[in-house]
Amino acid sequence: MNHKKIVITGGPSTGKTSVIQQLEQQGFHCMEEVVRKMTADKLFEEDSEAFATNPIISVSDPLQFNLNLLEQRIAQYRSAAESKEKIVFFDRGVPDIMGYMQCFGQPYGELFERAGKEIRYDLVFLMPPWQEIHTVDTERFENFEESIQIDACLAKVYRNFGYDPVSVPKIGVADRVDFILDWINKI
Repeated sequence: MNHKKIVITGGPSTGKTSVIQQLEQQGFHCMEEVVRKMTADKLFEEDSEAFATNPIISVSDPLQFNLNLLEQRIAQYRSAAESKEKIVFFDRGVPDIMGYMQCFGQPYGELFERAGKEIRYDLVFLMPPWQEIHTVDTERFENFEESIQIDACLAKVYRNFGYDPVSVPKIGVADRVDFILDWINKI
């Protein structure tokens, strides 16, 4: 079955999860953000005091963390083929990994590049940094300034992989969902 594969991405605390939850409530098939569980698992396994910022730089082996993340995102993408839905939403896509790695000064090799070229999405929505809703919690460590940097890196890496991310306005959740669905109906 030919699905529309739609990514919703952006820096931390931009409202991605709220939009994904609203889409799920409206009956859409959504792939969850896998890094939150991975971060929680690492917090349990490692010294949680070391997690002062994003897990991509706080874990003892950042490359292995990112390889595991890549594997899980590819598995999500492949599992979307099992869906009978015409639209599948992803809370972050494969290029997000490289965007975060670039933002935190971590090189990545051909394996990541190849995945970014082979795993293709039909549309990418970028949620901009939004200071009024920005929060820090047990799985989100970045301050607002880091969120701005991450946003810029994500936009750049998606463009480098040939996407033209659609910026989602800073409006209420229901209105953001309507905005996204209106765009999807155009493709």
